Amino acid sequence: MNPARDETAPPTFRTQRLRLVWLLAIPFFFLATPFRSAMIVGFSISIPGLLLRALSAGSIHKERELATGGPYRHIRHPLYLGSFLVGLGFSVAGGRWWFPLLYLALFVWLYGRAITAEEVRLASLYGEEYRAYRESVPAFLPRLKPRPGPRPGSRGSGGVRFWLYRRNREWQAALGTLAGFGLLLVRMYLMD
Repeated sequence: MNPARDETAPPTFRTQRLRLVWLLAIPFFFLATPFRSAMIVGFSISIPGLLLRALSAGSIHKERELATGGPYRHIRHPLYLGSFLVGLGFSVAGGRWWFPLLYLALFVWLYGRAITAEEVRLASLYGEEYRAYRESVPAFLPRLKPRPGPRPGSRGSGGVRFWLYRRNREWQAALGTLAGFGLLLVRMYLMD
């Protein structure tokens, strides 16, 4: 048991979102009809999402400082964009034409709420620093020209660090993605 966590507190929105995603994974795998080209395209969409998540998780000190370096110079929510790409890849690999449409609707509903809540929380934590950052960096579609980065040695300037990737437990997303594609591959061969 984690002594810092109140076990009587209601689940966070993040926890509820993750539970829903896992609950939906079960019917997804039963309804999926993966085939070779869908798997290749889906995996090709998911890999950049995983890489973006890795770069982002290796650049952020959650709850300690405002991340403005690395991928955060191009987009305010690179972890969410990475998650979007991973999920889109799965929905394409599932082999049903309506999976990506359903996924898009679900993503907008779930992550739209998450992004709004996070924006409010970051504004309350970092005040004017966050408001200035928010005005210069788009929320979800990255800008090609990065926002000028922090000065070396200043807060948020450290770049991508593997220890942050590990501490933020981003390896779990990579393992989950590989396991999910592995299960789809097994399903594809069982269907043959």
